[in-house]
Amino acid sequence: MTDQQQGVEATGGQGAPPDKEGPGPNGSTSDGTGAREKVSEQTVEEVVRGQLGKALGGKRGMLEAAVPTVAFTLTYIIGSRYGLGDAVGFSDVQVALGLGVGAALVLGAIRLVQRSSVQFVANSLFGIGIAAVFALRSGQAEDAFLPGIIYNAVYAVVLIFSILVRWPVMGLLIGAVTGDPTGWRSNPAVVRLSSQLTWLFVLPCVIRVLVQYPLWASGMVGWLGASKILMGWPLQVAALAAMVWLLARGRTPIEPVPEERTA
Repeated sequence: MTDQQQGVEATGGQGAPPDKEGPGPNGSTSDGTGAREKVSEQTVEEVVRGQLGKALGGKRGMLEAAVPTVAFTLTYIIGSRYGLGDAVGFSDVQVALGLGVGAALVLGAIRLVQRSSVQFVANSLFGIGIAAVFALRSGQAEDAFLPGIIYNAVYAVVLIFSILVRWPVMGLLIGAVTGDPTGWRSNPAVVRLSSQLTWLFVLPCVIRVLVQYPLWASGMVGWLGASKILMGWPLQVAALAAMVWLLARGRTPIEPVPEERTA
């Protein structure tokens, strides 16, 4: 009896089953196909929290976004009332913008000394730089808030358009996280949920425009500054809370349920 025959008898007369290769370290299988992350409520919630967390930057990022606006608004209100600009030989708008930019630069310097990310300070500095262009060109302090109003209006239109064509922005974010940019569209539940979440992104933008545009048209700089701060990160946090509530309301998986076969 050969060694091969002895091996067959030891296995009960059956040949040894072929080895089955499990998924590799990157989720790939023996046939070369990659395992993609399945979309679930947890996946969607992770995307929501991650994106808003990046946008807000935590408590410090929120503070760094608000300080230049506060500095500009308070300086302009005080300067226009007490003639601060005339005393230093500049217009009230120039003095207010100078202090707003200066506040952002100080915050940036602190970040550099601490060797931490200056991303949110840079975003704030870029925003106040654009505001300065509008305000200095017209000489009107309220025009410093016009770029933000335009941005929110355009952003809302883009988001609404993505919903109407059934390519909601939140779905694209989900696709980026799962590694399948378009696969989520095959699941109607995911498309519907993504549209609802995108509407919650739209709402803060629409509220800002509806409130701030009349204030800008009336030249109410103080109220514009207050509304910009109060309708900045507080509205974003409220939108996040609404998204989390929407995701937690059903707690049912959003994977399509396989159809039962009839005999």
